[in-house]
Amino acid sequence: MADLYIKSLHIIFIVTWFAGLFYIVRLFIYQREALDKPEPDRTILGDQLKIMSKRLWYIITWPSAIITLILGSIMVYQYPAMLELPFMHIKLTFVALLYIYHFLCQKLYSQLQNDEQRYSSTQLRIWNEISTLILISVVFIIVLKNEINWIKGTLGFMLVAIALMIGIRTYKRLRTKA
Repeated sequence: MADLYIKSLHIIFIVTWFAGLFYIVRLFIYQREALDKPEPDRTILGDQLKIMSKRLWYIITWPSAIITLILGSIMVYQYPAMLELPFMHIKLTFVALLYIYHFLCQKLYSQLQNDEQRYSSTQLRIWNEISTLILISVVFIIVLKNEINWIKGTLGFMLVAIALMIGIRTYKRLRTKA
């Protein structure tokens, strides 16, 4: 029974971690756009977005990432045979990519807290979709578990990626016209 509680908590913290990752990059986009505003809007918006980012990042996103890792490690420790399943190797590769994404978001967070403008809002919008693509991949891997279905899921993943890129470009064009 304790195993089900650990699994449930693992899923809950995955959800809160992804919520944090999805929203933090959205805040990065707003912070970046605020840097282009004239004063006093630039300072007022920038300061408020920095506070929001800091609270989200350190109160929700980081703790969720750490607790997710701890709970996932407990499950692997309890059932080491899971590591013999081929789909788990693929899943754990995507999980590693997600942690790399998280650390890169930490770098973006630090830059924006210092008002550094290294990326455009369009580049950040594209960056925002990476966690979505990782989520889609992991869900397909965990639910489908076998290679043939995973390949179909990967093709679907690529189609979603293409659709997201088209959507971002379309949104940018519509926004530029308005």
